Amino acid sequence: MTDADVCVYGLGYIGLPTAAVLADSGHDVTGYDVDTELLRSIRDGTVSIGEQGLEALVTEVVASGALSVNETPVEADYHVICVPTPLDSAGQTADLGMVEAATEDVAAALTPGSTVILESTVPPGTTTGTVSPILEASGLVAGTEFGLVFSPETVLPGNILRELRSNNRIVGGIDDASTVAGTHLYESFTDGEIHETDATTAEMAKLAQNTFRDVNIAYANELAKIAHGNGVDSAELVDLANTHPRVTVHRPGPGVGGHCIPIDPWFLIEDTDHDALIGTARRVNDSMVDYVVEMLRGEVGPLAGRTVGVLGLAYKGNVSDARESPGMRVVERLRGEGATVLVNDPHVSDEAMEFSSLDDLFDRSDGVIVTTDHDEYAAYTPPQQAESEAPVLEDGSGDLIVDTKRVLDPEEWTASGYRLVQL
Repeated sequence: MTDADVCVYGLGYIGLPTAAVLADSGHDVTGYDVDTELLRSIRDGTVSIGEQGLEALVTEVVASGALSVNETPVEADYHVICVPTPLDSAGQTADLGMVEAATEDVAAALTPGSTVILESTVPPGTTTGTVSPILEASGLVAGTEFGLVFSPETVLPGNILRELRSNNRIVGGIDDASTVAGTHLYESFTDGEIHETDATTAEMAKLAQNTFRDVNIAYANELAKIAHGNGVDSAELVDLANTHPRVTVHRPGPGVGGHCIPIDPWFLIEDTDHDALIGTARRVNDSMVDYVVEMLRGEVGPLAGRTVGVLGLAYKGNVSDARESPGMRVVERLRGEGATVLVNDPHVSDEAMEFSSLDDLFDRSDGVIVTTDHDEYAAYTPPQQAESEAPVLEDGSGDLIVDTKRVLDPEEWTASGYRLVQL
């Protein structure tokens, strides 16, 4: 397609990389966000999102003039909404406040012939039932005077730039002309296949992808609990189950994190009573934090007054994203039980959290829980536990490690004097 004017609403984990890739692909892009300090840092070439290559790309496209950031929306050929959609305070319903606010901003800059694309993950029917009426308050008619599309992002933190350019896209318009317009924009920067459908089907497809993963993980977590009760190694069990050509069981863990998998299943079942399987899977995965803490408590007794180390606040290995992370929830649960918690994460920055070095954490902790599989943990040499120097309490609990991600080598750590319990 020929170069287009694009306004991207929301410059967070998805919006800023999307704006940068669009600008790098020849479009004239304006990034809009209500956070004026964020806009200032982008103009200065500072990017707080820990994505490889992102800061360099943003600096390049800002310097070239292909990407500018603005305190107000601007008229454009395409308006792309990339704002967050968290759960509300009850924890099971979408909070569409930011989507609605961004849509109102789009309506103020909407012109005949432009196309609005919603990328924010939303419950089924949001594009037609919530976004469209707000836009039509401008006096323009959706599908007649402007296009309206839902196209979900499916990128993985830590690899966002590459996946924006290579992943397949689902493009769902409210009518054929909207779908064609959306496809033209994504064809300009992605090498992946583009699958065209309607807006509500596109909304459900994104939710179905992440809900499938959540249900599979819940099955693995239930399986791990059953295996533990039978004295069976869950990793060996999963490996053997997966020798069947039509079986792929996920790995168990301390729960699921990130901004998609723990949230999208609730969006999918928000307005339905068909929640027996999906709702149960959500509760199983959320319960894993309690299960992990109970594994520690079962070995060492009451946690009040104990010092516990937690390895990993990121929701997955080798990324800086701690949104909805099991590690964060483990820290909160341990503190709620009266434990002093020491935290280490080489990738996460959190001004509200005091971090310890690995050496200091192992030296001072009565027990350690591994909640993230960072490479740094697999490479860490265990401190040698000489019998006279080991930080072991009277009940023998001080050298305990609960490894929920199986990132530590059992033989190496056992040889160093630690007791390693794996999920």
